[in-house]
Amino acid sequence: MTDFGAQVGASLNALTREFDIIAHNMANVGTTGFKRRCNSFTQVLAAQEAGQEQGEEGGGQGLFDFSQGTLMQTDRSLDLALHGEGFFVIETPEGPVYTRHGIFSTNQNGQIVDMSGRIVAGTSGPLIIPPNVSVADVRVTGDGQVLAGQGSIGKLRIVDFPAAQDKLLPVGESCFVAPEELEPEEAAKVVVKQGYQEASNVKLVDEMVNMILVSRMYEANMRLVSVKRDSTSAAMGVAMG
Repeated sequence: MTDFGAQVGASLNALTREFDIIAHNMANVGTTGFKRRCNSFTQVLAAQEAGQEQGEEGGGQGLFDFSQGTLMQTDRSLDLALHGEGFFVIETPEGPVYTRHGIFSTNQNGQIVDMSGRIVAGTSGPLIIPPNVSVADVRVTGDGQVLAGQGSIGKLRIVDFPAAQDKLLPVGESCFVAPEELEPEEAAKVVVKQGYQEASNVKLVDEMVNMILVSRMYEANMRLVSVKRDSTSAAMGVAMG
């Protein structure tokens, strides 16, 4: 493949990946705790066309935007949202996963669990609501203490990865895992809001603009291919007399 063909092919592949990412973001605009995936390829191409400097080619592709989503009041006692930087910890057989998706309930043992039935971690183990206490009467303080009946049943484990959130890996259901070398720290600047859900941080209008930009760049690259093909055909015709 010629250098021209390789460059255009790489651009088309990258634009297709970005289109898929934008579509995935748009599909999750209503998913609680969802964090949009970023992809800067279009910004890099736009900077190149404008003759501006840019960083490493494709820099920023695939990273997540962990900015705060809007907090929506539900008044449900086990709907919990985080205001500030941090993640709830969910226990799984494969190890802990980290999420901002705070729609919780209880299992048959009274343990607080996520929507998939996985245990929500407390600082000292599972958080178990006594059978004589209604879920509606559970109270959660701003620092994550869970109160049921006459006292505390524990404290939510809430962690953060200061300056290293970009190393987290998605595993579905708005959850992430950390590489082995990355140790979580106790979240220091976060407030638990009971009776709230954190909305997706996807901004639909921005994603639509990005999709239009990607589509136009894809079309421009296809026009280049067409022009190159016509030029090559014309040159071959002249050479062959």
